[in-house]
Amino acid sequence: MKSVALNAFPRVMARRGGAKKLRDSGRIPAVIYGRQQQAQNLEVNSKDIENLIHHSVSENLLVDLAVKDDSRPKRLALVQEVQHHPLNGKMLHVDFHEVAENERVTIMVPVEATGEAVGVKTGGGVLEHVLFKIKVRALPKDLPEVIAVDVSNLEIGQAIHIGDIKAPEGVEVLGDKHISVIAVAAPLTEAQEAAAAAEAGAGTAEVEMIKEKKEEGAEAGKAAPAAKAGEKAPAAEKKAPEKKK
Repeated sequence: MKSVALNAFPRVMARRGGAKKLRDSGRIPAVIYGRQQQAQNLEVNSKDIENLIHHSVSENLLVDLAVKDDSRPKRLALVQEVQHHPLNGKMLHVDFHEVAENERVTIMVPVEATGEAVGVKTGGGVLEHVLFKIKVRALPKDLPEVIAVDVSNLEIGQAIHIGDIKAPEGVEVLGDKHISVIAVAAPLTEAQEAAAAAEAGAGTAEVEMIKEKKEEGAEAGKAAPAAKAGEKAPAAEKKAPEKKK
């Protein structure tokens, strides 16, 4: 993975209210940490980091971070995490993980299917992406942005497992080798589709029934209306006196 240059600045406003003011000014709060250094609060220009990620295959980025007034001119770091706003998708915060050039690091890398599976093309099967990311370990310069997996030879019922993936030179794929990454499933028959639709309808009916029962229970559990002012409460029912023998 080729490193790209990025400028950063020591963060001045570190409180919660300061983060909003910082974003309004066109910068994003960030933090850099590593095994050899203490965590440091930073801020980066929002357009700079957005442009880097926009032109990258994934959010896995290796940056030469130049922090203003820092004792070291550049610090090699991975973009460890980018937090986005849940509604508008804007970047809220960036985590940088400082690494050394000779240090093997572990990251999650996206998996991309290439080619058209035989089972899909001729058998009408369905290509299923079981894992969208896999864990790899390598030196920073050898880290891949994406792992491409050729699915052309996959028949219906076949799958490519973690152990089947051929990683680039210098890259180690981690995880259980028997776990499926991409598979071709048989198409649903008309009977299976009808059963799935019926099951979905039954689930909806069950939810409606539960809702109706809850509403009925709520109505039954309501207290009787209290007597109006000036009215006597209904007298308790008297038991008839027992006859003497």
